Amino acid sequence: MQFKNRYLPYSLYTFLLQKTRTSFLNCFSSVRMARIRIPSTIVILFVMVQTGFLLFMYTRYSSFIPQSEEKPSQAHILILSSWRSGSSFVGQLFSQHPDVFYLMEPAWHVWVTMYQNSAKVLHMAVRDLVRSVFLCDMSVFDAYMPWKRNLSDLFQWAVSRALCSAPACDSFQRTDITSEMACKTLCGRYPFSKVEEACKTYSHVVIKEVRFFDLKVLYPLLTDPSLNLKIIHLVRDPRAVVKSREQSVKALARDNGIVLSTNGTKVEDSKYKVMQEICRSHVQIYETATLKPPSFLKDRYLMIRFEDLVRDPLSEISEMYKFADLSLTPTLKSWIYNITHGQGSGKRKEAFKITSRDAVSVSQAWRNVLSFQKIQKIQEVCKGAINMLGYQLLDSEKEQKDLSLDLVLPRRQNQFSWS
Repeated sequence: MQFKNRYLPYSLYTFLLQKTRTSFLNCFSSVRMARIRIPSTIVILFVMVQTGFLLFMYTRYSSFIPQSEEKPSQAHILILSSWRSGSSFVGQLFSQHPDVFYLMEPAWHVWVTMYQNSAKVLHMAVRDLVRSVFLCDMSVFDAYMPWKRNLSDLFQWAVSRALCSAPACDSFQRTDITSEMACKTLCGRYPFSKVEEACKTYSHVVIKEVRFFDLKVLYPLLTDPSLNLKIIHLVRDPRAVVKSREQSVKALARDNGIVLSTNGTKVEDSKYKVMQEICRSHVQIYETATLKPPSFLKDRYLMIRFEDLVRDPLSEISEMYKFADLSLTPTLKSWIYNITHGQGSGKRKEAFKITSRDAVSVSQAWRNVLSFQKIQKIQEVCKGAINMLGYQLLDSEKEQKDLSLDLVLPRRQNQFSWS
């Protein structure tokens, strides 16, 4: 714990002052009763001694006052995104870093347990859980998980390198690049208490979440003196998001129902109502963070486009790492190159897995898969987000199929900077 020497609590000050006065008055009363005449210089000397004692007590006590102005020792990073936007990939870019404790979507447990509520109602519970995880207090899961539990009871635990290496699991070193498959095989039976133990040993705690739809919900975390929170807002072309969501229709049905407040009924988003809410939330988050934001948001918000990330991975990742106060290691550079220079855009069964793919091909795949009729509908419900986030609208099927036409517009000079 760190301390400061600036302020003496009022209660202690008055106590010491009262003691000084009492001592002086008692002495003075004794002098009067004894009818002894004391020179004024001795009285002044006595007061000076008492004052010196008061200052001595102040110095000793004030050294034990907590230093509330200093930042917490850990850095806290929230990757804020939506389903099928490349957030699992970005999460892995942080998870594989040896200084990072990473969890993927811990609020899944809140939504599964309280699925009959709406996303708006669950915002507070999700925020409280995220705060506790940032502070490495995993008792917050008591309300959502079995009392007797292992690492494997935590949602997507095996994608966290921190839970596959010491002290959570002895099978890997912190500097290793871990795979989900190997981790599941070797580390699943370790007790859940290892999550909290491991969390406390890292300099950075990173959480990826897709269950926040309003940046203002996070204001209490951004102003919490116990947190050192920064937000990375990951966005993706809504048309590409829809293409990816179509590979995961059943897996997303329950979440769709919560987004649309259907009281627990699963929903397939055939009319793009969920996409409309997702696009609306991206606009709200971006506008809140960049158009006259509160002072506490300054230098704590970074927006990243998935398309920019896959086109120039090292440059964009370096920007994210710099924002998060992390360094890019040679091992990570090599892994990032391999993971973004595979072949093809991935198979349907790999929708929720991080595998080696041609990342640029992944970002463009929607143009060959979606019908122009679908694209028109998506553009209708997400026009505001498409324009604001820097994507080009399509006016014809000919434009859709012309892959030489770049639909990712250059970043405007002031688009991603503070107003």
